Parts: sequence; structure tokens; C-alpha cells
Amino acid sequence: MNKTDRLLAIVLELQRKGVRRAEDLAAKFETSTRTIYRDIQALSEAGVPIIGAPGLGYSLMEGYFLPPVSFTAEEAVALLIGGDFVEQKFDVEYGAKAQSASGKIEAILPESVRRETSRVRSTIRLLATNDMRVGVREKQYIEPLRRAILEERKVRFHYSKNMPEADGNRHSVRDVAPYGLVIVHGSWTLIAQCDLRQDLRQFRLSRMNDLSVLEDRFTYPVDFNLHNHRPAEDRHVLVRIQANPDIADKVKGSSNYYMESFEDHEDGLYVTCRVRQPEELLQWVLGWGADVVVLEPESLRDRVREEAEKMVRRY
Repeated sequence: MNKTDRLLAIVLELQRKGVRRAEDLAAKFETSTRTIYRDIQALSEAGVPIIGAPGLGYSLMEGYFLPPVSFTAEEAVALLIGGDFVEQKFDVEYGAKAQSASGKIEAILPESVRRETSRVRSTIRLLATNDMRVGVREKQYIEPLRRAILEERKVRFHYSKNMPEADGNRHSVRDVAPYGLVIVHGSWTLIAQCDLRQDLRQFRLSRMNDLSVLEDRFTYPVDFNLHNHRPAEDRHVLVRIQANPDIADKVKGSSNYYMESFEDHEDGLYVTCRVRQPEELLQWVLGWGADVVVLEPESLRDRVREEAEKMVRRY
């Protein structure tokens, strides 16, 4: 980044974040604090009203606002593709806002940049592949969930799990305090404090039914940060699978939620998966037929053998 770009970026950072220390700016722009001091001096001499508070950092004088900046063709393309992504992955309301924002971006571009943006964008297309496609139910639930998060209201829903809990049940009714929505392996997931389990849990929207927003309020924890949150890892069982070389690429591209690593060998692709229970992979393994072999654990090999025998008897 050259000096001119960095000076503009510093002003935008102060406008966006408020007070920033020289050390913070130096780390963000990968330069020295001495350089930042010189940049602040240059901005001040150019008439930008920057206030320095000893021990706190730098900020812009209240009321100062940088006029809108122009976009390069590449920046415009990035924003417009981002709008396409929002349309595909978010609810109807945000999809409409994305369309509106894209129209505004295109409208303010100079004619030369608009032509170049159109040319570049014509070479890129965002398709909703299987791991990106959002179901109708998920899109319907995103809007009430994000409103419940902002209004700090609890929600209730029926939840279905792939595998039964310790009590043998796969279905339950959950009252939760919703903290945030994240996309995990292409699926929308709610991070919430569960009343039933008295713990912070993840709930996939595709497994929810009969969602309702309750009148009950909750207090958002002051020490919780969604961007820093890392769910506790409860997948402790390793499964090793060997796939025939002919389908190695298909297996890699299947985007299975549980896959952790691949190893290419002459006799095929070795896949390591991490699960809570081996049975979580049973249907996926069976779907590949004889082209896939479970190496371990033995319990999953037995289950695959049992299912194969049932299929033979059925046919």
C-alpha cells in the first residue's frame, strides 16, 4: 500500500472506528508506529481535523465526515458479487436490500468504471451449489431469528437431530436465548443458550420446525462475542475411509460436514472424518456403494455390513 492509499485508509478507519491508537493503525496497515505518526502529521497539515488524546489515541473531530469515495472496477465487482451472495443466502428482506444496494452502487459508478465492472462481472457467476443452497424454511426463519436477537427475546422451536440423544429421543422442544447466526459448512446455524441443556448450543435452522418468538426477554452476555466464539468440539470419534481412485475427486467435492483431511495414495483416497457417533456417516458411506471401504472403527464396518446384507435380502 502506497502512502496516498494509506492516508485515505487511515481517515476511513478513524471515521469507522472512532478512537484508534497509533499501535493499532500500525498493526492494521503493516507499518511502523513512526510511519503512522508521520501520516497523522501529513493529514493534519492537509486540513483533516485529527485530535490526539495522550494515552487514548487519535480520532476525527466531531462532525467531520469524508465525502463518498470512488470505487475501482474490482472493488465494485466484489461488492456486487457480495450482493448476489446475500440474495442467495439471506432472507427475503435482506435479499431485497442487497438488490437495492447493488443498483445504487452501479448508479454512482463513472461510465468507464461501469463498463469495466460489467465486463469483469460477465466472466464471474455465483451458482447456488448443493452446499450453498438455502432451503425455504431456513430463509423463512432467518428474519424472525435476527429480529429476536436484536430485541433480546427468546424463541421456541421443535428440533430434530440426526442421531438420538442419551435418552433415545431425536426430537425435542427447545426454548433458547438466541445470541447470533452463523454459516457453518454452508448451513445456517443459530448460536443460543438452551434452557433445556443449560448450556450454549448450536442449532441448524434446517432441523427446526414451528419456530415462534416468545415474550420472554433475556440479557445478552457482556462477555460474549460472536466473532470470537468457537463452539466446544464434541466430535471425538475418528473414522477412516478408503475411496477408489476413480471417485477420489467426487469424494473431495462432496463437501461432507464431517470430513477433516485427505491423503492421496496409489490404492485410493484415504479420508479422515471426525464425528460424535460413527453411525452419523452410515448413509453417506452406503451412498458410494462398493467404491468406498470403512477402515475403522470396526463398529461402523459392522453396521455397513449389516445394512448391505439387508439390502441383498430385500432385492
